[in-house]
Amino acid sequence: MIVAIDQNICTGCRECAQVCPVSAIEGEQGKPQTINTARCVMCGQCVQKCKSYVSILEHGSDAYERVKKERNLPESVTEPLFAAHAVCNLDKVMAALKDPKKFTVVQCAPAVRVALAEDFGEEPGTLVPGKMAAALHKLGFDRVYDTNFAADVTIMEEGTELIERVTKGGVLPMFTSCCPAWVKFLENTYPELTDHLSSAKSPQQIGGAIFKSYGAKLENKGGEDIFSVSVMPCTCKAFECERPEMKDSGFQDVDAAITTRDLAWLIKEKKINWDELEEMEFDRPCGVYSGAGTIFGVTGGVMEAAIRTGYELITGEKIPELDVTAVRGTDGVRRADIRIGELTLRVGIVTGLKNIVPVLEAVKAGTINLDFIEVMTCPEGCISGGGQPKLLMDTEVEAAYKQRRDSLYEHDRELPCRKSHENPAIKKLYDEFLDEPGSSVAHHLLHTTYCN
Repeated sequence: MIVAIDQNICTGCRECAQVCPVSAIEGEQGKPQTINTARCVMCGQCVQKCKSYVSILEHGSDAYERVKKERNLPESVTEPLFAAHAVCNLDKVMAALKDPKKFTVVQCAPAVRVALAEDFGEEPGTLVPGKMAAALHKLGFDRVYDTNFAADVTIMEEGTELIERVTKGGVLPMFTSCCPAWVKFLENTYPELTDHLSSAKSPQQIGGAIFKSYGAKLENKGGEDIFSVSVMPCTCKAFECERPEMKDSGFQDVDAAITTRDLAWLIKEKKINWDELEEMEFDRPCGVYSGAGTIFGVTGGVMEAAIRTGYELITGEKIPELDVTAVRGTDGVRRADIRIGELTLRVGIVTGLKNIVPVLEAVKAGTINLDFIEVMTCPEGCISGGGQPKLLMDTEVEAAYKQRRDSLYEHDRELPCRKSHENPAIKKLYDEFLDEPGSSVAHHLLHTTYCN
């Protein structure tokens, strides 16, 4: 169970069914709902939308404690517990942090740093990478790395793959493969199109594979000594890290995925005073990242990051404008033609899984004229993921998403390096370990195949 609805709490309002992108929530109005697991892609949008809850004040401590225990939540949790909820893996993380035999490594997705502070009373979109890193250090992780670093690696691998497909006649259009809920949807409903997915793993899984190979080597340890944790805005990441093919390091590449909400609970459980935290840096080298890695958290960000690097790899010249505004926006389907030297790259950006079916039908029919398509399941990409802090009032959602989005773009602009291929830690990784993008080592560790 990754995402579930508690039958004893659900009131049958069916608001969750309205936001489910795959019509997986079934039931009559006014009666408890169920999730059709054959359809569900575990995106967690139902978790974000749910309004039915049990609380200490309204239902009593006995009822509340029973639900908390059933969900394996930390003792310190006192907030309302909603009917739609996601798996909590904090027990695994806390056990690893206590185990002296385990070398614990943690990575945080780009969208977490613009949402985590909301669970400590700060404004939506407050940018807190330094405070987040400090909290993770205080929790006792041996290395605090970053998914943004892994996102930069993703661009090197995915961008190289795209260039090869476009210039050498590969399967087009190529789809991004960063979003596990989107990948699962394609596997479930259009398995004949999985060859269109980039073979590059998601940043979470690329990070996990690197930390248990290159990272372990840096620490003079074996992959079996590493316990790798990811903090994600996405509930489906817990499913992705347990996929049987995600073991190219020789071990499960990511041992436990937790959400932004989970991390907030853990910080509170360990009585870390958020307001008094002094900023700290991520550990090097796998905590060094570019602005391109940062914008993976917004819809269109993967596309923009790929274009920044792809332009320079193809032309050998500096991209004239780093802000590729043609691929930004939050409308459902966007198209743009990007001129890269003598090549015109035809791209599409799909935001929200409900908008993908016409695109896939056009791909099947051979009527779509695009080279590269980014797909994100959640309505505004990762900043609106099912594992982000819950927005209780529907009237707050649009403004909160905008503030999170604006903060990531601001973070991109303020970073000294804004292109993945110029990240010095990425250069070091390839020089010392991977050789070059798409090498045999890189392909073994960082690429995968899909069910069809």
